[in-house]
Amino acid sequence: MYRDTWSLLGPALPVVSFLGRLPTAMCQLGSLLLVAETSGSLATAGLTGGALAAGQTVAGPVIGRLADRHGQRGVVLAASLANAVAVAALVLAALAGVSVAWLMVLGALAGATVPQIGPLARTRSVALARRGGADDRTVGTVLSFEGTLDEVSFVLGPALVGLAAALAHPAAALLLAALLLVVCGTAFALHPTGRATAPEPSGSTRSGAAERTRLPGSAYVLRGTMVLQGAMFGASQAGITALTEKLGAPAQAGLVYAAMGVMSAAVGLSMAAVPARIGLMTRWRTATVALVVLSVPLLFADSLVALYAVVVVLGAAYAPHLITVFGLTERSVPATRLAESMAFLTSGIVGGQALALAVSGRLAEGHGAPAAFAVAVGAAVACALLSWTVRVAPAPPAPEETAPEVAAPNEAAPGDPAVRRASAERSG
Repeated sequence: MYRDTWSLLGPALPVVSFLGRLPTAMCQLGSLLLVAETSGSLATAGLTGGALAAGQTVAGPVIGRLADRHGQRGVVLAASLANAVAVAALVLAALAGVSVAWLMVLGALAGATVPQIGPLARTRSVALARRGGADDRTVGTVLSFEGTLDEVSFVLGPALVGLAAALAHPAAALLLAALLLVVCGTAFALHPTGRATAPEPSGSTRSGAAERTRLPGSAYVLRGTMVLQGAMFGASQAGITALTEKLGAPAQAGLVYAAMGVMSAAVGLSMAAVPARIGLMTRWRTATVALVVLSVPLLFADSLVALYAVVVVLGAAYAPHLITVFGLTERSVPATRLAESMAFLTSGIVGGQALALAVSGRLAEGHGAPAAFAVAVGAAVACALLSWTVRVAPAPPAPEETAPEVAAPNEAAPGDPAVRRASAERSG
């Protein structure tokens, strides 16, 4: 079922986009471990990590918007090189023992310059599919594939950081991240498929029409549900950490979280097999109900075995929710704002995770792991309420829109972009 996707994207693009995403997954944990070791203060490490997350949350949509306006090539290239410099500077500053204020500034810069390769890879892949005449099912498969790459990167990234920290030093992990940014970020930026999202040459003569394109209200709801999904991640992480410490096995926390990610990635791959007759609204509502039902047992986990079982099963609901929200966003926003919207979703996850981790971490310290898990359950309930009270409608095709001539790597010629939108029935 992924044969068409592989043919559409070619062998090189998924590889460089995956390796280009790894630094994002590595830097959060890597910065925490590095600053904690060099400063001897968990509070300083937390402030630096929080500044990094804040920088990414605020600047991510800006980078997406710049990519919509000016094309991905120059934006990704500049951001990748700037991010590599910022990460390397953070490493040097931490090793030099600079003040917490400077560490926070450098952390914020490292977050703000993240090149957003994950969201932009989604945007590029969807553009290739739509301009190749692909139907909604193929686009859904593409989004499932991209979602799986994200999930695997966020499992493998922290694992690489932990391995580097154990064998050498946390600084080694961050320097590896900087190297990946230079090599793979550049390769992603310069890949020929980058032309798929290039703005129209005549765009600057349209009196800012693209800039005035308004987003539907449902787009903001979808962003909100991603903040809540991030809150589930952060609260779950805090609860898992608190419970494994209580059980005397703190080293198991990372393994439990990784097991959840592996399950999520596996289910994400299987999403391509969901029949096309099951619309995106139905999938979204079903996924949010699953989030509620499968998160409630977290409140009662009191052993390591139970924790593994509950968290792994919960992971099966994450990927369907994430992939479906990305799919609904692709259908509902104008093509001229797709990169910005995808980046908003990713930034929402990062921001929600950081905020919930801070809040639920304090709750776990005072009231135990169930208090942190209660935050995750509450976020799941809020997701469900949003999905059952809001309807997301497809965006109408943009008039007079002409796509640039870009062929997929293994395709002879592109199709008509008029197929960009499917019927409203397909979306729900």
